[in-house]
Amino acid sequence: MTEIEATTATEGRMAWDRHETWFQVVGHLRGAPPLVIAHGGPGATHDYLTSIADLAATGRACVLYDQVGNGKSSHHPDASSGFWTVDLFLRELDLLIEHLHIAGSYHLLGQSWGGMLAMEHALRHPAGLRSIVVADAPASTRLWAQEASRLMSELPADVRAVLDRAHSTGETDTPAYEEAASVYYRRHVCRVVPTPPEVERTFGALHGDPTVYSTMVGPSEMNPTGTLKDWDITNRLSDISTPTLVLSGRYDEATPRVVRPIAEGIPGAEWVIFEASSHMPHIEEKNRYLQVVGDFLARYDR
Repeated sequence: MTEIEATTATEGRMAWDRHETWFQVVGHLRGAPPLVIAHGGPGATHDYLTSIADLAATGRACVLYDQVGNGKSSHHPDASSGFWTVDLFLRELDLLIEHLHIAGSYHLLGQSWGGMLAMEHALRHPAGLRSIVVADAPASTRLWAQEASRLMSELPADVRAVLDRAHSTGETDTPAYEEAASVYYRRHVCRVVPTPPEVERTFGALHGDPTVYSTMVGPSEMNPTGTLKDWDITNRLSDISTPTLVLSGRYDEATPRVVRPIAEGIPGAEWVIFEASSHMPHIEEKNRYLQVVGDFLARYDR
């Protein structure tokens, strides 16, 4: 039995603006300030982040949720591209925190796109936000794209040719592309073999309804062409006053060049690199990850 299985978990649904957001509280909210965990994508689900909720065994409740449009939350495949905005997901996060009555004291961990949300949330200076953990995330989509291009250039020539051709033609739904992309993912997204079932569940859900991902990212995160392609908060990072822990993997698609502006731009931010990990150190080096995050959160439980 894992720690998360041995800890009380309560599911719920929050209705808002004709949408529904599914969430799960692992542990008891009456303990230490809870940790809200925001998943990536945009368009992924909570599943691949469930290991982080093992922190609940230390007496800190953890809140997992599927962002609207994804997973167990309401889906809106016919919504216009203008519907899917950063502000939509920030509003959802604000409402969830209020719904759970934790606005007075909480921490926020965001992974990948979730880390982008965490920084945007912190820029609003909510009174009860104790700290943020920005995991495997960029502050600039353009910089992310530049580094993805560099990482692709280091792949075998035949793999690189398939990726380049698909990105130029837009034909990213072929078996050849999926196989080439998997080479990139095994290097820079999750290096655990075989792929853990919780990661498979997230990928399966994303492929089942790619509405949010295809709108905001595009056909591929290696070549962002969606509505987030010009997103950049680099020049605003100095306005974040919340204690911040920045995390990334040595082989992460969020490379040191991508992450460094965050670590250096947020005053007092701490940066930890997981030397045996790529984009998912919470899985690839789980025990150390939980220790690093748990220790950081405890320092700001005031």
